Parts: sequence; C-alpha cells; structure tokens
Amino acid sequence: MSKARLSILFVAAAAAIAVAVWWLAGRHKSAGSLVLYGNVDLRQADLPFNASERVTEVLVQEGDHVKAGQVMARLDPTRMQPQVAKAEAEVAAQQEVVNRLHAGTRPEEVAQGRANVLSAEADGANARSQYDRLVELQRNSAGRAVSKQDIDSAKAALDVAQAKLAVSRKALDLQIAGPRKEDIAQAEAQLRSDEAQLALLRRQLADMELHAPINGVVRSRLVEPGEIASPQKAAFTLAITDPKWIRAYVSDPDLGAVREGLRATITTDAFASHPFEGWVGFISPTAEFTPKTVQTEELRSSLVYEVRVFVKDPGDQLRLGMPATIHLDRRSGVGGGASPNAAAGPNGAAGSNATAGPNAAASPNAGTAAATDPTNNAAAQ
Repeated sequence: MSKARLSILFVAAAAAIAVAVWWLAGRHKSAGSLVLYGNVDLRQADLPFNASERVTEVLVQEGDHVKAGQVMARLDPTRMQPQVAKAEAEVAAQQEVVNRLHAGTRPEEVAQGRANVLSAEADGANARSQYDRLVELQRNSAGRAVSKQDIDSAKAALDVAQAKLAVSRKALDLQIAGPRKEDIAQAEAQLRSDEAQLALLRRQLADMELHAPINGVVRSRLVEPGEIASPQKAAFTLAITDPKWIRAYVSDPDLGAVREGLRATITTDAFASHPFEGWVGFISPTAEFTPKTVQTEELRSSLVYEVRVFVKDPGDQLRLGMPATIHLDRRSGVGGGASPNAAAGPNGAAGSNATAGPNAAASPNAGTAAATDPTNNAAAQ
C-alpha cells in the first residue's frame, strides 16, 4: 500500500474520531432536536433541632423515605414537662380569678352588707338614746346626778356608732356595684400573659421532636442517642426529591433554540429503556465563559449557559449526580401542559416564579431547616 493511500486512510480515521468526540461532547444536533448532557440535581435541607437537650431516640436511617410531618428523632422532655404543668396550673388559677371578677358580688354578700347596715343603725340608735338620757338627767339634776365625763363618753360612743354606720353603708354600695372595670382588665391581661408563657413552653416541648418538613429521603444521619443536640448542629440532611432537574449547559450558538417550557426527553444509562419526560424550567441569564474572559470572535462560541431541565420522576429512580442525556424537541411547544411559571422551576417546586426558592426550607414544626441548592461541580459539570 502506497504512502499516499496510508495518509488518506489516516486522515479519514482522524476525521471520524474527531466527529465522534464532537458528538459525544454534546454538540450534535439533528434537524429537529438538540442533545445536551448533564447530571441529576436536587435540593437538600439540613435539619437541626430547635432546642439543646439530650437525644433519646433516632427513628430513621440513611436512605429512608420520610413524609412531611413524620417524627425523625426525639429529645429528652423530662425538663420541659414540669414547666408546662406549672404554667397550665397558673393559667387555670388566673382564669378562675377572671371568672370571679366577671361574676361580680354574690347575692349572699350583698345580703350580708345590708345586715351590717341594719346592725350599725341599731348600734347608732342605742348610742343616741344613751346620750340623750344622760343629757336630760344632767339638766334635771343641775349637773349633780351625771358627771361631765359620762356625758363625754356617751357622745364619743354616739360618734363611733354613726361612723360605723357610714362605713357599713359604703361597703354595701361597693358590694352592689361589683368589681371595678380596671381590676377586670388587669386580671384579663395577666391571664393573657400566663397563656402566652404556656404557649411558649408548649412550643418548646413540641420542639423535643424533630419532624420532616417535606417529603424526601434521608441522606445523612448526624446524631445518635445520648448526644446533646443543638440548633447550630444539623441532625439530618434531607434530599428533597421533588422538584428534581438535570443541570446541563448549552452553548451560545444553540441558546436561541432553547426556551423555558420546551419539551424534553431524558434518558440515562441506568434506565436506558425507560425515558423520562421533562421540560426546560430555567435558563441562566449569565454566561459562563472559559477558558478566559476575552471575548474575541473566535472564543465567543465557548460561552455556555446553565439550563435546568425539570423531570417527572414519580418513582424516585433518578439519583443525585446521575449522568443523563437530554433531547430537546425544538419544534415543540410547552411540554406536558405546564408553563415555566406553573411547572417546577429553579426557585421552587412550582416553577421559576414559585414561592419556595433555593434557600427555602419547609417547617412548620417542624424544626429549623437550612436548605441548600447543591452545586457540586463534579456532579453538575
């Protein structure tokens, strides 16, 4: 074989290898589709306890699927339970005080007040009679039968009886009027304060349990029974399985063919016979430029943009970092009847404009969840 023929064969083989490498690098395009390559990505949440206490139970393992609200671990509640019981007793006692003030004076107490007035009137009448008799006797005897001291004592007794009568009458008026509105308001305010303290203690007691804030898979178990939990230390790392997306990169020349809502088909090596449906949910507004930032005419084709293709995976088959191939039908419209604002987007489970963002973590009881949007370059590039 001549050297010329060998050279031609060598050049042809090199060209074939170059074409294959170019195709495997994700730059192959057909007439109606665009092929991208990326990795499965999802969000993760670090779940710490919202209290500092000793761990008594850990109820889940790595790899367990958990539902929102499921108890994952418990702390020792023996310090909090007596405080809650004490606060409940204080609330009950103050509630009775408020009830008594609202009920007002009992009829028996009013009757007692009227009886005291009658008794004071009788004492006053008797003291008046005693004083009048002594004054009359003194006048008739020209001061010889009664001393001046006796007259003064009788007058003092009369004054005391009249004062007691006035006191009894005022006490009866107060009993009939009932409690002051200011006293009632003060008691009600104290009751609200006690109830707020009880609510706080009950919340702290509830925080002895760590609940899953959202459906997911336990990725890391970071506490064991006997350890002291802390709000600054995560107890679990939870992988949030919905939404789930493929992180890929599209070159600058192909960017015009990609739009949010574009239908996609995703395949993986692990499930080659089972394609997944998806749609473009996010296109980065910022280009990533390599190898340097000098935008010469030759290097502009090196600009790439991050694209997130959200995938429907009800069976939770796709795993974090799994390589995937994306086929975008450039002739299709919005896939699956979902728009970028209605489908799962980069900022939440409900689209690119959804409420829950990459830094969001669900709770309700859930304990404190610090959500992270994993950007592992090894899995994402």
